[in-house]
Amino acid sequence: LTGLTPGTKYSYHCGSALRWSAIFSFTAMESGNKWKPKFAAYGDLGNINGRSIPRLQEWAQKGNFDFVMHAGDMAYNLDTNNARMGDEFMRQIEPIAAYVPYMTSPGNQEEKYNFSNYKARFSMPGMAGNTENMYYSFNVGPVHIISLSTEVYYYYVDYRYVDRQYNWLKQDLQIANEPENRKQRPWIITVGHKPMYCSNSDDIPICRNKMNPVRVGSHLEPGRGLEDLFYKYGVDLEIWAHEHTYERLWPVYNYTVYKGSMEAPYTNPKAPVHIITGSAGCRERHDHFIPDPRVWSAFRDEDYGYTRFQVHNTTHLYLEQVSDDKIRPMR
Repeated sequence: LTGLTPGTKYSYHCGSALRWSAIFSFTAMESGNKWKPKFAAYGDLGNINGRSIPRLQEWAQKGNFDFVMHAGDMAYNLDTNNARMGDEFMRQIEPIAAYVPYMTSPGNQEEKYNFSNYKARFSMPGMAGNTENMYYSFNVGPVHIISLSTEVYYYYVDYRYVDRQYNWLKQDLQIANEPENRKQRPWIITVGHKPMYCSNSDDIPICRNKMNPVRVGSHLEPGRGLEDLFYKYGVDLEIWAHEHTYERLWPVYNYTVYKGSMEAPYTNPKAPVHIITGSAGCRERHDHFIPDPRVWSAFRDEDYGYTRFQVHNTTHLYLEQVSDDKIRPMR
């Protein structure tokens, strides 16, 4: 949509002479970098056992989010039953997506038929650049957000998909780090599906694999992983999902913790902070953790829930995990 006045509420409905939808509304996104965006992030949300859906619907309609980020794995699955499961999922998220931008990243559950259901159902920024919703970036307040596909390291046998995204990410980060751009938007946040780090007990290829391809690159192209790239260009926060739990890490790079200080570990940290938020609820239910957390793991919880973010200004960002089991914020 073009020609909208920032901060203005609009009402609309969709359809034709044959049938019209209900009347919905949205508030046009504020412009510039002086405002305080608030958003939710989560992954692994299905039609069955979608525990976070009621709360997300309520909060979106009350204006408590400016947008949401769904970090992959939708419906379980979009293609199931000749895509009827995907149709039902779109109806489930309509009370969210009709009111706030519903931003997405692809996960492994979307991979059937070359991600065709995912590509056809969502329209993300950058479509003119032929990224097919798989990776894109956008600015919101003092934040530059990058959405990417971790699945290029797992499902695309053609290495050029890895190259294409990696080169795009590098260029995007270079532009975001130009002095005037980083001054206007000092926060850089990435969103993807499969994490680089996690301490779950039931996902050895990802959680206990130091050669995790998202982190270091595939065996075909070992130099095309994302950890070095994100560290070099000063990414602040990395949001992941895939594990059906919540885990917050200390600032970490190459399995080494780089706290800002012992007293204030998240103040001016020397490495990115990772959040794994894949517990919104699906038919596969919970995952579990190894008994003893790794040194880079700060907090873990197995409750169903999602993560809320409030960007206060260019120096302060607040996040909390909301438990849909206890109906309260966690840490």
